[in-house]
Amino acid sequence: MPPAAETVLDQVDGGEDTDPGPRSGGRGGGARAAGAAALLTAVLFCLATALSRGHPFGPVTRNVVDLGQQYLPYHAYWRSFLLGETHGDAFLNWNSGFGANFLGDIGTYLSSPAALLVVLFPADRIELALYVVTAVKIAAAGAAMALLLLRLRPGPWPVAAVLGTAYALSGWTLNFGSTVPMWLDGLVAFPLLCLVGEWARTGRRPVLGPLVVALAWTANFYTAYMATLGAAVVLAVRLLTAEETATARQRLAGALRAARGVLLGVGLAAPLVAVVFLGTKTADPTPEVTFVPVAWTEVFARLLPATASSASPALFIGTPALALALTLPFNRAVAPRVRAALTAAVVLVTLSLQWEPTHLLWHAGASPNGVPYRQAFVLCGLLLVAAWFSVAGGVPRPAALLAGGALLGLLAWTARGSADIDRWTFPAFGAAALLALVAVLLALRAAGAAGAAGAAGAAGAAGAAEAAGASKTAGASGTAKASAVGRRALPLLAVVLLVAAQAGEAAVTGKRIEERQRGEVAWSPRTGPWHEAVAREAARADAWPRHRTDPGEVPGGNDALLVGGQGAEYYSSLTSGTTSRTLTSLGFGSYAKGRHPVTLDNPVTDALFSVGTRIRSEPVEPVRRDAPPRASVTATTTPVPPLVTVRPAPRPAGPAGDSAFARQERLLGASVYERPVPRRTGRVLTARCPAGSRVWFWAPEYRGTAALAGGEPVRFDGRPPAVTAPMGALGTVPESGEVRIALGPEGKARLPREPVGCLVRARLDAAVDRLAATGATRVRTTGHTVTAALPPGSTGVAVLAVPRISGWRCAAGDADLRPARAYEGLVAVPLDGRADTVRCSFRPPGLRLGGAVGAAALLALVATGVLHRGRARG
Repeated sequence: MPPAAETVLDQVDGGEDTDPGPRSGGRGGGARAAGAAALLTAVLFCLATALSRGHPFGPVTRNVVDLGQQYLPYHAYWRSFLLGETHGDAFLNWNSGFGANFLGDIGTYLSSPAALLVVLFPADRIELALYVVTAVKIAAAGAAMALLLLRLRPGPWPVAAVLGTAYALSGWTLNFGSTVPMWLDGLVAFPLLCLVGEWARTGRRPVLGPLVVALAWTANFYTAYMATLGAAVVLAVRLLTAEETATARQRLAGALRAARGVLLGVGLAAPLVAVVFLGTKTADPTPEVTFVPVAWTEVFARLLPATASSASPALFIGTPALALALTLPFNRAVAPRVRAALTAAVVLVTLSLQWEPTHLLWHAGASPNGVPYRQAFVLCGLLLVAAWFSVAGGVPRPAALLAGGALLGLLAWTARGSADIDRWTFPAFGAAALLALVAVLLALRAAGAAGAAGAAGAAGAAGAAEAAGASKTAGASGTAKASAVGRRALPLLAVVLLVAAQAGEAAVTGKRIEERQRGEVAWSPRTGPWHEAVAREAARADAWPRHRTDPGEVPGGNDALLVGGQGAEYYSSLTSGTTSRTLTSLGFGSYAKGRHPVTLDNPVTDALFSVGTRIRSEPVEPVRRDAPPRASVTATTTPVPPLVTVRPAPRPAGPAGDSAFARQERLLGASVYERPVPRRTGRVLTARCPAGSRVWFWAPEYRGTAALAGGEPVRFDGRPPAVTAPMGALGTVPESGEVRIALGPEGKARLPREPVGCLVRARLDAAVDRLAATGATRVRTTGHTVTAALPPGSTGVAVLAVPRISGWRCAAGDADLRPARAYEGLVAVPLDGRADTVRCSFRPPGLRLGGAVGAAALLALVATGVLHRGRARG
């Protein structure tokens, strides 16, 4: 590295410093870099949201796709749970899916330390709370990357801060992470795990390292797995290139220490990771996805600003940072081994994104639905490590700058035809490139001036000593001071321009991605008066566990998590296959390929699941993106059987057929529908039913409308395999008993054999009275247990109105708890006439195994700490 370049970077770093290691700022420099990166990241993230008029800095909703349907409701429930306002506990969520494994959902969505911040906000500011959680994670990622860069190689802390911000506000963050908050924990984890690798390589912090790994895997093990693979790549580069690991023995020792740290850390996280892992095994399976790599034109386009797509890797890190990374292969000031290893790592990781075997490796063996390039944040981080190694030792020489600039221009030219290019892409790219070029010229001029000043200062000192002229010395001193001020201003101005280039591109990219997402994908309105009104009504009507209160349909999905109640609505990656199959078979609808069951306003299923109070709400104005919706809300309470009922054994023969109507009747134990086989003529179904009965239409794969003669059309939206349409009421059978249903299909009308059921209310009322008379006389629930008192001498089967998901154990009387039986998909307990109580308890599968592994890992960590301390003393 030229001495002049060293001088320039010293000036950027602040000149003399009393802390150790002035070139990296020492501990003070690391803190300054982390603080500056976090602050700049947070400001730019908020600025991008404000420019797009997104909430909380504007009126427009940010609740696109799963952010509104899934993550916002979970954080709302998490706040209520932490404040002790829920019926369930850490094991079981009574509000969703008629009873769901909450510990698995905690490990999937809520185990990040940042998620605890939700308790600082009132319930009606949950969107703001989630935005703050998101911003804190992104800012933490910037700070962690800045610290890592200074640990990998000394250099100017302001440049490390800028590159840390570039990592935190990468295209991956703005396109994916900001709307999938739990993935952001992987963004934070990558630089932290790289630091753990550095500690392992140098034999430092053998206890803290595993604790950091455990924190990363606990916060979100899915992206932590990817971050761990990325950190392994960085560690391999360091083992091959760093002076501390020059011999094969040192490299092997460093690798083994790193492996030990990862194993201990993952072991410490096992109580949560095992629950999530086993939860995915019993979750409703999504259709298999075959990975198809995108064209390289699209990959190169995603390196540019203001590009957005869910089908290609989001690799934008800012034009200046990318240009610096591209200079590394040509920067002869960097050691050849470092250049070769880092360049090879970047190239190989890039290629791994596009090859199916390595694609599967990055995603733990299963190609994901939706975003296929979820690991792209690792490549963003590697590019910034490459940029840092190229600039930390000095401004790259002109030849390297020209070569890197030419490569950058070639990438941009190749990407010009991509469909992801936005009208803002090339203007933002050009402006950032121009600012970066001016910054480089200023830095090079400052380097030249520093070199000339050093030579002139040496000559002037020799002349002054020979002449011993006081006036000449004073003049030379004044000139030198003026020159020093100029030399200090140039590099500072260069850094300012670098910040402006990175900041401007990040803000523009964030703005355009938010705007494009709102226009191209599904969205949910902001929370507001509609949700608040339903929440008040749900709290007023709540009678759990005497019966359930279903909050009905509220915009956004996962209704009960937002507003309370104990409904069927549930959206999770861990939605049990049992829950999904059971509810769908009974006529409930679903989204997300079965993982999002939705409520069903049907009196038979209300009786089956003890839904005594049903809340119904309708918007009073059009639902808009830029305003919280309002609605009229009503609540209706009807008699239903208790949560625990008694059925005869052996089970009586139920109604034949495989329609949802027949399955409802079998579970109810009574025939309550007339189920005619309608005649179809063109787009009209005709049948006969008892006068006054209620007509229900069930066609889970049907998309279009259905209307009873003289009634309003009812919309059905079946789109297999993603969306299953729920059964819906069409109206009342006229006195003639004739049923005529006009269909308005969109495409081919796919109907089951029994699409029509006519509900006779008197039969249902009799069935409800019978179940209430023979069912539990008292039901008590705690966080994850149910205890019911039964009429003396009850025989047959006690049925708990909860899907029989893995983890339920039950017993009658004082018997030991055993895995629960199933009764048409619900929890069941055999009765022999001697027990007058039943009790059931839920324990998340994997908790015992994970606890044992965690305890063993903790003992091993304690032993590691004791041995390390003993060696240090010896």
